[in-house]
Amino acid sequence: MKAPATPLLSIEDLSLVFRTRHGTVRALENVDLTVERGEIVGVVGESGSGKSVMAYAALGLQDAAAQVLGGRILFEGLDMLAAAPDVLAATRGREIAMIFQSPRTALNPIRKVGHQIADVLLEHTAVRRSDLRQRAIEALARVRIPDPERRYEAYPFELSGGMCQRVMIAMALACSPSLLIADEPTTGLDVTTQAVIMDLVREMSREARMSTLLITHDLGLAGEYCDRIAVMHAGHIVEVAPTVELLQRPAHPYTRQLLASTPTPRSSIDQLVSIPGQLPDLRSDLPACRFSARCERHVSACDERPLPWTVISPQHAVRCRVPL
Repeated sequence: MKAPATPLLSIEDLSLVFRTRHGTVRALENVDLTVERGEIVGVVGESGSGKSVMAYAALGLQDAAAQVLGGRILFEGLDMLAAAPDVLAATRGREIAMIFQSPRTALNPIRKVGHQIADVLLEHTAVRRSDLRQRAIEALARVRIPDPERRYEAYPFELSGGMCQRVMIAMALACSPSLLIADEPTTGLDVTTQAVIMDLVREMSREARMSTLLITHDLGLAGEYCDRIAVMHAGHIVEVAPTVELLQRPAHPYTRQLLASTPTPRSSIDQLVSIPGQLPDLRSDLPACRFSARCERHVSACDERPLPWTVISPQHAVRCRVPL
């Protein structure tokens, strides 16, 4: 009997806090998530739900104030929380790449964009120095930047937001990574450019069988491009399911409300429903279910620990005592 394939990325029971002068922020609690090889997984939720914190932890880029209380993050068997700094540095960029939220901030403003791609190639590949320029131009052409030879010599401020995002993608894919983490890759872009950027990410994922972890607050975007979706609320992953199943049969009350507040081509603005309340203060003494104060299905058992996972189908699980 063939053994099941090991996930490329496995986040297991991860709990992380930030020690601040205003108290301890319980940013992540008992987070579990896997990304299979060649799969696009979306992580959705409101701003402040912990999506980016989880992504940075997966890269081993925790803030100085962060403290991991428990759990593991395994990438191809490497424990990203226990690995030596030089091993992490070699893995980032070569095996795991990231597209950051703001390309203008992430790019060096006083260095030409082509040279920045060449820097990545020089650091993480065996490309000869004499070939760096051509390889960087090829990377720009791969993401369909027009006139890549000229753009190679451009500074970030000379490019539009969409072009800067394409440069970020070119830089991320230059070393053919196994995993791409895209953190709000379409923030600040117009709708047409958003579609172009996401089409590029999906196309590159399919061509190279590269796994992608898409961090976004846009459930509609995740629904169009992801194979599976994990819904995150206040440091908890509350539901994970294949995309079609999650959109058609949401089981967590928060997922249902996210869908009701997401515009669709067939909905009018007066049909959209806002989610009541707000994210809880993560410095406070929190109940087992951090959505309980906002949930119309709340019962006393929701506040009891541990909060169980309920299996809806073989790939669909929800962290809720009274799922829909």
